[in-house]
This record gives sequence, C-alpha cells and structure tokens, in this order.
Amino acid sequence: MAPSAAMPNLSDEDLARLLTLIKDVDSVELKLTVPEVDQRSTISALELDPLDAQIRQVFFFDTPDLRLNEHGLVVRARRVQAKGDDTVVKLRPVVPAELPGRVRRSPSFGVEVDAMPGGFVCSGSLKQALDATAVRDVAFGKKAVRKLFSKEQRGFYEQHAPDGIALDDLSVLGPIFVLKLRYTPKELGRRVVAELWLYPDESRILELSTKCLPGEAFQVAAETRSFLTQRGVSLAGEQQTKTKTALEFFAKKLQAG
Repeated sequence: MAPSAAMPNLSDEDLARLLTLIKDVDSVELKLTVPEVDQRSTISALELDPLDAQIRQVFFFDTPDLRLNEHGLVVRARRVQAKGDDTVVKLRPVVPAELPGRVRRSPSFGVEVDAMPGGFVCSGSLKQALDATAVRDVAFGKKAVRKLFSKEQRGFYEQHAPDGIALDDLSVLGPIFVLKLRYTPKELGRRVVAELWLYPDESRILELSTKCLPGEAFQVAAETRSFLTQRGVSLAGEQQTKTKTALEFFAKKLQAG
C-alpha cells in the first residue's frame, strides 16, 4: 500500500520528511486518540476489559508558565503498578542524524517517531528505572526533584533547558491516573495498547497505539487502520496529546493558586 494511503492527511512534503526521519529512528509508534463521545463504543468494539489494565500515576515537571514545554523539553516521572517507577527526559522534535554520537549510542537513549492521523513528531528520550517509592517521595516533598534523575539525564536536561531553570526549580504537575491495557487481537496479530488518561476535571483521553520497526511503519499503519475500521472505530476524530493536555491543566491550576 502506498504511504499516502497508510498515513492519511499528510502532504507530499510531510511524507518525504517522514520517510527521511524514520530511516534513522529506533522505533515508530502509531497513535490514535478517540473522542470522549466515541470512547464507550470503542471499548466495546475492541472488547477491552478494564480489569486487565495496569494502574499508573504520571507526573510532569515544568514551570507554571511551561517554559520547558516551549523549548520542546518534557520531564516526566511515573509510578507503575507491580513494576516500579521510572523517569524520562524527552526532547522533541529532534533530527536523529543531528544528535551527538555519545548521546545516540547511550543504551538509555531512544529515538522514536510518534505518528497519528494528520501529523507526526520525532523525539529523543533518556530513561531511567527507579525503585517503587522514589516518585512518591518527591511528590510528597520528601526528596528533591533532581534525585529522580541520573547523571546522564541531568546532563541532557542542562544542555537543553532554558538558562537559569534547574530541575529543583520545577513544579510538580500531576498526578494523572492512567489505565494501561495491552492485548493482541487475532485479526491484527500484533500488540495494541489502550491507555485511558483520567484528568481531575473528569475529562478523559483514550489513546490506542502500536509500536513497530521503522521499516514496517507504513505496512503496519495500513493493517492497523483496516483493523480499526472493520471494528467500527472512527479515525476521523480530532487528535489530542496526553502530555499537552496534562501540562496545560495543571499549569492553569498553579497560576490560579
């Protein structure tokens, strides 16, 4: 199937840029957010069982006016049920070929393209696994924010953060409660992830996603699109980003308080 059929609503220029980018990334994640009015029917159509979901808490760190986000920097921590905590310092967009070699070669660093109907972004992420109490201690003010991040992550942050904003200067934005469910539909033959993000104002974002190798991206996009369409899932809804929604929600609360 032609790339334009697998990745709809992208211009020829965007498709050419995407083809150039994915040659140098580690993975591609195909994403779709489902409007709230369609979430119940989508969960039913895909036969998702909420009791199979893993509970997560997600925290972001930024200034009240979201200076990091303006600079393309995302600082995040997660608590994951029965797994432990982790943190990430993410920069987006990036051009993989322009990243420093020492960063690109790090086993903790990954480059991924997130693609959704009508758009895509390439990001570079430095991750670290933590013990199960680390993030909670910071959220309750028992430890400094910087304690969550490795020396490598702190260096990456300092290189890309706005001048004068240290990790310990950041505000805690969160938590967001998340239900994450992984399953493999027989018709598709590959893993699909459903994430339901529950915001404090009772709004929700349901995201469906699947990851693949760069060379498989267009084929997997076509197969996944076909599967979802056959199950009656609409691909035409306005796309939302989980991170942007969370940052803007908690930043408004900080500014109002």
